[in-house]
Amino acid sequence: MKLEKFFLKIWYQNYNGLGYLLYPFSLIYLAIISIRRWLYSIGMKKVTHFKVPIIVIGNITVGGTGKTPLVIWLAQHLQEKGLRVGIVSRGYKASRQNKPTWITPSTKVSIAGDEPLVMAHHLNCPIVVHSDRVWAVKTLLSKYHNCQVVMSDDGLQHYALGRDIEIVVMDEKRQVGNGFCLPAGPLREPASRLKTVDFVVYKVLDRLIAHAITIKLKPIHFVSVKDFKTIQKPKFFSGKKIHALSGIAHPEHFFATLNQIGIHPGSTQAFPDHYRFSFQDLDHKNADFIIMTEKDAVKCRRFADERHWFLKVKAEVSQGFGETIFKQLKELSAK
Repeated sequence: MKLEKFFLKIWYQNYNGLGYLLYPFSLIYLAIISIRRWLYSIGMKKVTHFKVPIIVIGNITVGGTGKTPLVIWLAQHLQEKGLRVGIVSRGYKASRQNKPTWITPSTKVSIAGDEPLVMAHHLNCPIVVHSDRVWAVKTLLSKYHNCQVVMSDDGLQHYALGRDIEIVVMDEKRQVGNGFCLPAGPLREPASRLKTVDFVVYKVLDRLIAHAITIKLKPIHFVSVKDFKTIQKPKFFSGKKIHALSGIAHPEHFFATLNQIGIHPGSTQAFPDHYRFSFQDLDHKNADFIIMTEKDAVKCRRFADERHWFLKVKAEVSQGFGETIFKQLKELSAK
């Protein structure tokens, strides 16, 4: 956690001296990824294309930017349009499997990973997890022959997987940080990569960006972590002692959202992204209720009690974006 905070200061808080000290290592990293991408472009490393259109939703920075909510929103939008959708994901921090794994709401989080499990709770479509995205897509299509589009949650830099549409999600406030590649900066690829993708979607907190595609997470209600069924409105927690915790990339966003809807935690606790919780992490004796995100909740369900709740949110995306994607998919299918 301390190391993570150290790098975040370098990348996003203008500690440029330390960034420049690490810059030679960034040049080495940049050379490696440039050569790798060139090898794919000239055919020395294999790119696998599929007859079914592939949409990759990823980012060019380290850490979460809101990819999973966008995947859920777009999958639901395309399903409403009548398309049969499939999803593949790496399943970050999931236990490594010898072969791709099918994910359902009942899959253990240690096998699925937190983000694929969240998707499984929201979507009625096939989801396959494996670090090899090509193998994952082949596995999905081997069973669901009539699938009409496959979406990859993350995988922008997984060039072995051919793709028809690339969508990058950016944090509107953090953007590209100091503009350096790893380890001097947060970039997985140079910022110039943004010019080559089809769409850039900005995750915003409380304001829209003119002439840009945006995604905003709108709070809906609170859900019991114990049963994932019981729901409550914010007023249920009025006058109670609240402890809020978060194991996402930017926990300050979650804490700010709680305050915006009238939930003012007496204490907060930030954990590393994708953190694996134990009961001890949730056992706050002085709190009446412990509130978390849905991504945290799927990892806490087996030892949660009546005190534990998560905030359910719904993605709101710029008007017309889904229709644009749908039209592109129809054009691809017609070729």
